[in-house]
Amino acid sequence: TPLSRIPLIVNGTIDLECGSTTNNLTRQKQISFSDTTFVIGTRMLVKKKSGIKDFPDVVGKNVVTIAGTTPEQILREVNIKKGLKMNIISAKDHAESFLTLETGRAAALFMDDALLYGQLAKSPDAKDYEIVGEPQSFEAYALAIRKDDPDFKAFVDETLVPIMKSGKAAEIYKKWFMSPI
Repeated sequence: TPLSRIPLIVNGTIDLECGSTTNNLTRQKQISFSDTTFVIGTRMLVKKKSGIKDFPDVVGKNVVTIAGTTPEQILREVNIKKGLKMNIISAKDHAESFLTLETGRAAALFMDDALLYGQLAKSPDAKDYEIVGEPQSFEAYALAIRKDDPDFKAFVDETLVPIMKSGKAAEIYKKWFMSPI
């Protein structure tokens, strides 16, 4: 989960985490990262009929995000900086956060846009939702690795770079993210 992934890398339970993990300076104090694999923007998923198009439209409303994530930190900062007076709900995972939106307990779900599109792809009611708002940040995803293992990091990067340069990464992306599953 977003809350357990970094501790599990730090304590050696896992060697490599291949998820939606943002490479940032705070996390670099605990773990290492591969070269960047993907860049996303943080936005909102809302019901189309909500009338919400951007962040000024969520003033005083419930907004859900996932506990322990970079988007949670960003949402809290945006809330204070822009004086939105949102009630931020921290869900344990993607499914719980989407359920919170789906059941009307939140007016918006704030997360990485790539993950929002993933939630839409799994929803039988995807036509009833839309992704809105100016991105509040752009985040660089990378594979997460134990901190003090430069040989393993080099191996991971040496494996990723040829896949990206050859176009194979683009083929994989197209297959899994741009085509029907």
